Amino acid sequence: MTDRELIAHIARSAGSKAGYKQLVRELGLGGGRDRRLLREQLARITLRGELTQLVRDMWSIPRSISANPGTRDNLIAGRLDLHRDGYGFVRPNARQSVGQGDDVFIPPDEINGAMQGDQVLVELAPPRADSRRFGRIARVLERRNATVVGTFHYAKGRTQGNYVVPFDERMTQSILIPHGSEIPPESDLATPHRVLGDEVRKAHPHEDLEDLIVDVEITAWPTPTKPPIGRVIEVLGHPDDFGVDVEMMIRKHQLPRVFPPNVLAEATRVAHLDRAEVDCRRDFRGLPIVTIDGETARDFDDAVLVEQRADGGYELQVHIADVAEYVRPGSDLDLEARLRGTSVYFPDRAIPMLPQELSSDICSLRPEEDRLVLSCLMQLDPAGNIESYEICEGVIASAARMTYTKVHMILEGDEETRAQYPELTGDFELMQKLALLMNRRREERGSIDFDLPEPVIQFDEHGQMRGVTRAERTWANRLIEEFMLAANECVATWLEDLGVPSLYRIHKKPDPRRVVQFEELATSFGYTLGLGTLPVKRIQTRGDRRDAQRSGRTARTHEVAEDIAVTPKMYQRLAKRIEGKPEERIVSYLMLRSLQQARYSEVNEGHFALAAPTYTHFTSPIRRYPDLIVHRITKALLRAGVKGHGAITKGRLDSPWTHPHEGFAGITLSRVPPVPRTWGPGRDASTPIEPPIPEPELAQIAEETSQTERRAAEAERELMEWKKVRFMQDRVGEEFEGLVLNPTKYGLFVELTDLFVEGLVPIDTLRDDRYTFRENTHEIVGDRFGRKFRAGDRVHVILDRILAQERRLQFSIAEEGIPLTGKRRPPPPKKAKKQRRDEPRSNPSKVRNKFGRGKRR
Repeated sequence: MTDRELIAHIARSAGSKAGYKQLVRELGLGGGRDRRLLREQLARITLRGELTQLVRDMWSIPRSISANPGTRDNLIAGRLDLHRDGYGFVRPNARQSVGQGDDVFIPPDEINGAMQGDQVLVELAPPRADSRRFGRIARVLERRNATVVGTFHYAKGRTQGNYVVPFDERMTQSILIPHGSEIPPESDLATPHRVLGDEVRKAHPHEDLEDLIVDVEITAWPTPTKPPIGRVIEVLGHPDDFGVDVEMMIRKHQLPRVFPPNVLAEATRVAHLDRAEVDCRRDFRGLPIVTIDGETARDFDDAVLVEQRADGGYELQVHIADVAEYVRPGSDLDLEARLRGTSVYFPDRAIPMLPQELSSDICSLRPEEDRLVLSCLMQLDPAGNIESYEICEGVIASAARMTYTKVHMILEGDEETRAQYPELTGDFELMQKLALLMNRRREERGSIDFDLPEPVIQFDEHGQMRGVTRAERTWANRLIEEFMLAANECVATWLEDLGVPSLYRIHKKPDPRRVVQFEELATSFGYTLGLGTLPVKRIQTRGDRRDAQRSGRTARTHEVAEDIAVTPKMYQRLAKRIEGKPEERIVSYLMLRSLQQARYSEVNEGHFALAAPTYTHFTSPIRRYPDLIVHRITKALLRAGVKGHGAITKGRLDSPWTHPHEGFAGITLSRVPPVPRTWGPGRDASTPIEPPIPEPELAQIAEETSQTERRAAEAERELMEWKKVRFMQDRVGEEFEGLVLNPTKYGLFVELTDLFVEGLVPIDTLRDDRYTFRENTHEIVGDRFGRKFRAGDRVHVILDRILAQERRLQFSIAEEGIPLTGKRRPPPPKKAKKQRRDEPRSNPSKVRNKFGRGKRR
């Protein structure tokens, strides 16, 4: 039974609900295999959001949220994100929407024992005036924290046991550790998968676990009245021990860190070059194809070549490692890669998606070694416009392994570096010339380029952190970015024109509410997106009308922003206007916050930030599972006889948001007729294309990989913040120059100018006045003297405290560095002269007593 047939069967059941045993009986399922497949099918459909799991063995069709407000059927499933103050938000699963903002607010007293990251079922309350949705957690559908990492503490004087404070501050409950569950079993300590096991046992023999970082297995889940209970399964060490911070992040975010033996065995078995396969492919060996990567990169999955054509145009070759040749569907390697979703990169190590036998060896485009590739060959006119492309299977032998630093030095004219690569110097200059043209074409269509600096941690020879700097983004980096963007667009265009289900990288138009918020903030800096008059609708809620009837007053009217005709060009023009200005850093940051998060989808909805009608990820299959899926689809089509040729007609790659009211609706995306399908010998053009991967499976992969991407990004960001805090712990009391990034009701978020480190100046630490946050102008203002703090102000701050558990730095303002953008504080009044007895009073009829009240004499 297909997914669609199963959904239809449940929809026909009483109340559009069906239990597992009911389905087994009605579908006539016999053996254990059929029943296991049914459970897998139900889980897959539930993850896509096309079914809602009510209880353990009961599923229903998702109801319309707006149709039945306040009823028991008003249920929605999603992921819970908690806040350290106790409340939370539930992000609905794919294809379930609850209106503006989508996230559902859960008050602290309605969490119902759920933990961070759990899949929960939420009962929605009626909508509020501001369109925000509130709800209560009716049930936990799936627990996502089998283990929790935290700090161990002995509970002196307690009879129930000791406790562990979770490292994740969003988990506000400590985990109870019963007596006898503090020391991991010897069998666990001896496991070969322990990374720090031997080192920790030598340094901390487990007689005293106070303040050590441990990993805890949850043995009893929390309830509204009882805390979670667990047992220690791993002792990582002291927070300051070398490498413990990375191990903490790995366990906190549940990152798979060890490849199972069967996966390693398969990687060893398939990691060899098949010479028969080499002979069947297009041969690009002998061409000056090069890889350009970072200094510390170990896996090289893309190589490039640019050649000048006789007519003044260009040929751009992008060759990508053919990982799909080695990772076959359904294999142990494939299942493990899908579980991981992406490689995770920490400052001093990486957790790869694939074993090293593949990622650093047979799939890595190492110099002067034959490697299988999928190639995208693009023809561009003299102005840098793509005219046509060809996708094919090939084999290359990279001519050189280049780094961004070396290519940058060559382009800057460094004679010593140019002398090392005399035969390649002209190639890199041609690459830069073409990249400049391609970048100009992208700018013309409205592609947004936020050149925000990224932090880079510097280590000394002993592996200790010695500083944080900004990553340098040169034209060596940017030319590779331009070439990869072009290849991704061509492959996406080819797949879309064929009408074959595939994965796309989509970036939706910004939410109107966020656009309005950004426009208000930008106005305070003297900038605007140029939106003109914002369209709003006025609404009255049922509660407002009821209150008005009781009080006899007029019902309140609320203004809610409707769809706003915002285009990428608006963002791009503003980015150009602020370039080089003092406020560039903060306005760019605010612009980025106003945009939605890019994700993967089986439905093409375009990429707003790139102003691209069609986009996918094709160029990093070693480290991203969606790229591997796109490779798998591409190879299946090529081997089925579909030709990889395609032409780009004029306007085919133009932004769908060029005109304010144009955009994507559904999956009918192309404004030009699709490219005619061309077949290899023996194929009939009328023969339908069988999808290599069904669309329902692609939908599930898109949801999974979007989640693993967010998980990896959060782990990388959090470790960076942790290392920054640890680096600053010996500098308490020092003064620094900083930039105000964001004033809030809590205080000023400040970034240190030289160290690229952020921290908070609490609003209650601002002295000499009573300061309040003004939301309409987004600034903090002193009530008496008008002293203002705004985003973009330069300030001098003193590091007061290190809040290690919250991974935050707390600063205070150094008085001499306060920017006096408001009224200056008046000088203290001069001491009055003592009045002589024979001098008349200014107002002898009225004298104030010590309480300030006037009294007649």
